[in-house]
Amino acid sequence: MRKKRGSVLVIIMLLFITVVVSFTIWDNNRIILAEQDIEIEGLPSELEGFRILQVTDLHEKYFGENQSRLSDKINGIDYDVIVFTGDMLETGNTTDFHPFYSLIDGITNKDHALFVHGNSDPEPYRYGRHTPFERHEFINGMEDKGVTLLESVYTVEVGSAHVHFTEFELSLVEPGKGLAEIDQQAKIEQSEHYQDYLNHQKDLLEEMQVLDEASQEDVLISLYHYPIVDFRVDLLMDDPDSLLRDFDLMLAGHYHGGQIRLPFVGAPFVPEPYYERSGLFPPQDRIKGLWEYRGLKQYVSAGLGSSDALPLLNFRFLNPPEINLLTLKSK
Repeated sequence: MRKKRGSVLVIIMLLFITVVVSFTIWDNNRIILAEQDIEIEGLPSELEGFRILQVTDLHEKYFGENQSRLSDKINGIDYDVIVFTGDMLETGNTTDFHPFYSLIDGITNKDHALFVHGNSDPEPYRYGRHTPFERHEFINGMEDKGVTLLESVYTVEVGSAHVHFTEFELSLVEPGKGLAEIDQQAKIEQSEHYQDYLNHQKDLLEEMQVLDEASQEDVLISLYHYPIVDFRVDLLMDDPDSLLRDFDLMLAGHYHGGQIRLPFVGAPFVPEPYYERSGLFPPQDRIKGLWEYRGLKQYVSAGLGSSDALPLLNFRFLNPPEINLLTLKSK
């Protein structure tokens, strides 16, 4: 009798494991469209219903041959701007750009398509005192296919209204002060290659000056791969050397929604050095979706792929891949 009972338990366990594994494989390969209204006080009427599609953290994952399922999903959505917030590749050293390139090729609406790099993408530029300053071939290929590297500010005009997209880290630098520091550094720098880098940084800061002249009715949105946690917001607001602008919205990815989510618990881990325990048992209302802190609205996408931040757990669990449609609404 005990033998029979033991055999039944083994069979039940095997069935349970089979169901969980099968569900997880299916769940990792479907695509959710997560929609969110973003309320903005004083939003110009021309921008009512302005829509941003966010795609992030692909990590070289395929959704159908040549990304056909993902591109078909995107092409079925009406949006004004599409933004890619990093980690399209698996590592910064990879040479397999095809998963992202084939996705770009399959997307029809690239009138306004922007990219900021993540920690698993290569640095956009190669440079050094003895190395020529040049763009990475990944960025060149991406831009040839119609996606713009966002380095400073990119403005979309809708009638008389403007939406400014800016790269978060550069936006923290006060342009006048940053330009003065570059001029000082250029006087003492001997390397011609590094001078090229400094000249490029100078051009970017000069472009950022458009934000100083922007109307109060203009919408300002930052793109960055990493979420800005409350603690860092406090640090930046209290730092006289940082210019934390009055963003209407901040977009990020990186967390994968926790990647592994447990029933009744949520995400036990996100890769976040600003948290105690380096992201172990993080605040569950700061993992994905929309939140507001000290007047700053931030939206964090759970993204599409997975990574091996936790060894042997390079998959998503109870956390389907998602793309995100954000719609601006007047408050």
